[in-house]
Amino acid sequence: MRFDLIVGFINPNITEKVITTAKESGATGDVIIQGKGSGMEQSSFLGLSIQDKTDIVLFIVEEHHTNKIIKSVSKKCNIEKTGNGILIVLSIDKVAGLSTQIKKIRENLNTEQL
Repeated sequence: MRFDLIVGFINPNITEKVITTAKESGATGDVIIQGKGSGMEQSSFLGLSIQDKTDIVLFIVEEHHTNKIIKSVSKKCNIEKTGNGILIVLSIDKVAGLSTQIKKIRENLNTEQL
């Protein structure tokens, strides 16, 4: 099996919707990290930079699910709307610790149409 890492820098207001949508599209788990970020137009108050809260959402997914997840999250969560987020995909060369998820992926492969 080959895996991808989908990384989302997501507006916290839509994080739960992103996770639900990704899981409906084949993701089997997630990690959420809270962070701060600034967009193209940085805001300031009294000379101090104001950074917006952002959630960094990580999904390790079997590669044949990647496009479906990206497309469905982009559409259902309106990712293209300014301020909603960014999704990127990184290929994974090696992975360990996914035995439970691999079992679920194999079960899904028996019922899925690829």
